[in-house]
Amino acid sequence: MEPIFFPDNPSFWYETLRTFGHIAYGGADFGEVAVTAQRIVPGDYDSWYDEWLAMADRVAAAARTAHRVSARDGYLRASNYYRAAEFFLHGNAADPRIRHAYDASVECFRAAIELMDQVIEPVLIPYEDTALPGYFYRADDSGEPRPTVVMHNGFDGTVEEMHFFGAVAAVERGYHVLSFDGPGQPGTRHHQGLPFRPDWENVVGPVLDYVVARTEVDADRIALFGVSMGGVLAPRAAAFDQRVAALIAVDGIYDLGDISTAGLPGERAELERRLRAAADPELDAAIEAAMAANPVAHWAISHGMYAMDVSTPRAFAASYLDYHVRDGIAEKITCPTLVCAGAEDGFFKGQPERLFAHLTCPKTLLEFTVEEGADAHCQSGAQRLALARIYDWLDDTFDQA
Repeated sequence: MEPIFFPDNPSFWYETLRTFGHIAYGGADFGEVAVTAQRIVPGDYDSWYDEWLAMADRVAAAARTAHRVSARDGYLRASNYYRAAEFFLHGNAADPRIRHAYDASVECFRAAIELMDQVIEPVLIPYEDTALPGYFYRADDSGEPRPTVVMHNGFDGTVEEMHFFGAVAAVERGYHVLSFDGPGQPGTRHHQGLPFRPDWENVVGPVLDYVVARTEVDADRIALFGVSMGGVLAPRAAAFDQRVAALIAVDGIYDLGDISTAGLPGERAELERRLRAAADPELDAAIEAAMAANPVAHWAISHGMYAMDVSTPRAFAASYLDYHVRDGIAEKITCPTLVCAGAEDGFFKGQPERLFAHLTCPKTLLEFTVEEGADAHCQSGAQRLALARIYDWLDDTFDQA
């Protein structure tokens, strides 16, 4: 899809498209997104924050004095706008604006779910010596065991955003949902300081322990749904935990090391050695140059240093080397697996096809095209279309049609 806003800044445009996309499930309104985008100075992170915060504050203030349904809708939109506001600030982890906007986003989301007819329960999932924040969505109040979708976001998204990225759509089709933030994701990174870890099976394991203990969950029909970087994290977990009965990767990723070494000089094996070396000023300079030339790289590396809790761009690039399902891991997945792919994915193009090629389980590759308006990363801007196809596949897999 050609940019409607920010034609010279793909990072700003994608994040605007992402917010537009959440209109489908109540996370935005077209005019609010459009007028905010018009006011933002392209490439200016402070301007991005200021304008999204102003819109979020305005919508949240109106929700506080609105009638019940109007308040619910307003709080949902404000939650998403606050999420957008702090998105580009993580290059300075001490910036107080991060926590201010993040906490406001969570507060608005929880105010919204209090006003819903549907039961959405905030939960804390025991994990090591702490707990992971999440939400349990009930498809009904019958108490009968139902198939359940366990879902998480990726590199930069919140568990609250999963409401728009798949949770509501699943509940509409009769699934319970457990959404959660794992280590490195906002709910744990901002408040507990937990960075990402590549052995995601040790994150999903405790989450599945929690969900199978709930009597309303059919433990034999649990799907694991990962978005964005979740497209490698969820497959990694499914490879090592047979309780996952179906896997959905939106979009699929085989090896993040391909991303961190792309555009750098040299062969992959030598680049891995240099990225992990104690010092390499020449490679440091090459990565800095890539950040200066490419706004997407600048944001991704800045955020990645924060999310991985590392202190240099090269250390972030090295950390990505550990996030993969190479070396026979993908081949360990045994459950039916759906791999989604956007034709013009600006982050992981080609990765879904690589993951799909290595799968030996029952598998489906679901491709989304420019003609459908669904070609972007994670099908942002085409949520209704994408989730219809995804959940039709899951219905068929779990014989729910």
